[in-house]
Amino acid sequence: MREYLLSYEEILKNLQSSLSGISEEDAKLRLSENGLNKLDEGKKVSLISKFLKELSNPMIIILIVAAIVSGITAAYANESFTDVFIIFAVVIINGILGVYQESKSEKAIETLQNMTSSTCKVRRNGKQLIIKSEELVIGDIILLEAGDSVPADGRIIESASMKIEEAALTGESVAVTKYSDVLTLSSNKKDIPLGDRKNIVYMGSSVVYGRGKVVITATGMNTEMGKIAHVLSNTKESQTPLQVKLSQLSKILSFLVIGICIFIFLFTLVKSYPNLNIKVFIDTFMIAVSLAVAAIPEGLATVVTIVLAIGVTNMSKKKAIIRKLTAVETLGCAQIICSDKTGTLTQNKMTVVKYFCYDEKFLAKAMSLCNDATFDEESKKSIGEPTECALVNYAYNLNLNKNELIKDYPRVDELPFDSSRKMMTTIHENKNNYIQFTKGAPDVVLKHCNKILVNDKIEDLTEDIKNNIIKENKNMADEALRVLCAAFKYHKELPKEIKSEVLENDLVFLGLTGMIDPVREEVVESIKECNNAGIRPIMITGDHRDTASAIALQLGIIKDKNEAITGAMLDEMNDEEFEKNIEKYSVYARVQPEHKVRIVNTWEKKGKISAMTGDGVNDAPAIKSADIGIGMGITGTDVTKNVSDMVLADDNFSTIVYAVREGRRIYDNIRKSIQFLLSSNLSEVVAIFFATLASFVILKPVHLLWINLITDCFPALALGIEKEEEDIMKRSPRDSKESIFACGVGIDIIWQGFMIAIITIISYLVGHYMESGVWEFVNSADGMTMAFLTMSMAEIFHSFNLRSRRQSIFTIKDQNKFLWGAMVISILLTLAVVYIPALTKAFGLESISFMEYGVSVLMAFIVIPIVEVIKFFQRKYKLKIK
Repeated sequence: MREYLLSYEEILKNLQSSLSGISEEDAKLRLSENGLNKLDEGKKVSLISKFLKELSNPMIIILIVAAIVSGITAAYANESFTDVFIIFAVVIINGILGVYQESKSEKAIETLQNMTSSTCKVRRNGKQLIIKSEELVIGDIILLEAGDSVPADGRIIESASMKIEEAALTGESVAVTKYSDVLTLSSNKKDIPLGDRKNIVYMGSSVVYGRGKVVITATGMNTEMGKIAHVLSNTKESQTPLQVKLSQLSKILSFLVIGICIFIFLFTLVKSYPNLNIKVFIDTFMIAVSLAVAAIPEGLATVVTIVLAIGVTNMSKKKAIIRKLTAVETLGCAQIICSDKTGTLTQNKMTVVKYFCYDEKFLAKAMSLCNDATFDEESKKSIGEPTECALVNYAYNLNLNKNELIKDYPRVDELPFDSSRKMMTTIHENKNNYIQFTKGAPDVVLKHCNKILVNDKIEDLTEDIKNNIIKENKNMADEALRVLCAAFKYHKELPKEIKSEVLENDLVFLGLTGMIDPVREEVVESIKECNNAGIRPIMITGDHRDTASAIALQLGIIKDKNEAITGAMLDEMNDEEFEKNIEKYSVYARVQPEHKVRIVNTWEKKGKISAMTGDGVNDAPAIKSADIGIGMGITGTDVTKNVSDMVLADDNFSTIVYAVREGRRIYDNIRKSIQFLLSSNLSEVVAIFFATLASFVILKPVHLLWINLITDCFPALALGIEKEEEDIMKRSPRDSKESIFACGVGIDIIWQGFMIAIITIISYLVGHYMESGVWEFVNSADGMTMAFLTMSMAEIFHSFNLRSRRQSIFTIKDQNKFLWGAMVISILLTLAVVYIPALTKAFGLESISFMEYGVSVLMAFIVIPIVEVIKFFQRKYKLKIK
């Protein structure tokens, strides 16, 4: 059925629908028959594929190869396969945990996507409802306005200057003007191209101007977008910069491991040359395997993924919904936060508190009728955009119910508001006559007025009267009121041309209304927090400069009104001049959407990381240009949400600041986990390397795998969910290009790794002495067991050191119960390996005495006082940390 060749009445009849919409019962039936209104998802990766992907990590491949060769040599030498089985078991368990975590992360992301799923306005049973777009069915009547994404294909019933951008389908970036007329097919054409079907709207397009009413004709995969759905379903998720760095680190470590292992293997063989035999060969190979296991941080990638997933989930609970993982890292680097005023810095509860006119009831009537907000009789509340709701409520409080006014003054045509004209005009019929109401910015509307209504009489608008109106406007603006102006004009007949240049001239001035939107109380503290954190908050608004300045002064964004600039003043500067002066301004008033893009791009030229909020469809380019694009969850359009990196479910500026703090905390904790894991691995490498040179075995591969995946992983995860440090929002923003090892992390990893290695080697020596009474480095069961215990416990104690990289752990007020739990679990598991005979035998350890156990733990505990002393000097000499 080619709907564009039929009238909408025919379409409604064919679809068994009407202008009041279908019933809820009918909608449920159609939904069950046709399915949800969404595109088919790409094929999900199977569990087996995910598992094989986990095993494809270069470091894991090295372990698998080592285990296979170990098995071959063990079979040849007729020795136990215990090491082989344990290495394979650990690799498999690590793979299963990775698959489980990936699946869990996918579910978390799906949940977040559901939280930001698009909605649409639909008429059912004659009532306007808001439903999820995926619940839309054929025959539904939907209402569209500027900023909406078109949820499905449909035939236009009404169009009020509606323009739709269809670039996703046609490749044409210029918005198409839509209308409801029937299209005709010329004799030499078989069909009308998709881009020329002016009475049809398509899924995936977006409304950029005006409004309209549409009957849905196709949903889901039956839409035009559904025909090219495979293009959308084959997109791949990119890694975050941190994950890319870790992947690179993994490859580097893999090459280093191979190099070290080959060196040690050849070195040991050469050293043993006179007595070289198969046993020496096998022993030498196992030493190389031990080094490979020691150098590879098996749990690193898993820990980072889990910490990111937990962080994103926690942020969603606080109304900050992360749509792209890269935003988590970038938030911690944010230096500039450009925020809208209304609803974000303020409460978005507009109320008319002042007016200026000679006929208040006429003014209120005009403001209520030239308005797209509706009035609900049951709740006695207006529904719509906050400013328009305030005007409808204002009229209602004067006993002018909008629903009654509409009956007397039905709207017959309109010119919707747009940011370039800064006006809205509606035309109403009343007793066979026509009256036009225009409302908008006072400075704009006043320019189009030449008369004024005074005591029911229309008089000339003299310069004195005009100056008085300007004065009243400024007085209201100085009180931080949002001021709107209303005017009217009579028509003997309905104008034939509904154009601004025809209608919006020779108007009669009616009056001004002043509205206040109180600032959010919590935002004042959030602004202070930004200033302390080296983050510059910037207000961008369409309001008058005086209004914006008054709010900004109240919030603490500026200290002087000279820090505010208007869009017109901005236009007078060329790019070079603006770049030179941009740091002087923190408030931008009366701006156009294109100004937002210019502001973001200029800060980018200055090398600053910026966040930009937006709600309207015209804000999408600025949000996309910013390092962190932030869409509004309540007032935001689908278009802006879809291009954003983060969505504020509560439209609150304080939520942005919370997200920045959380972004800093997550990155801070990931670095702590990385430092902990790599210093632990380095300690194992150093200990094995020293033991190899000294010709004794300090630890076996299975011991190192146990430490890496059991002893280390739990504390590393616990560090990942550590609460933020007290000074985290008193530090300067982190440089987005800095290395993971910046700010002393690399140096700390090195000296801490050597510290634990030295303590472990001493513990081995003490263990052998307590067993034999001789101080020497030779193979010793007690020495190996004590070294295993000391290294395990030292790394557990060291995780407490890393709760803060510079502050003393004894000054941290909050306790990390997860870290304590991880310590208890690790201690119990380690005790089980040492004192349960079957495990002790499998691991090749000795059930040592409690005295030896106590000495091992005491030596391990030494890492805490050593690190505390080093931290003291680091604080004293103010070694920086970010």
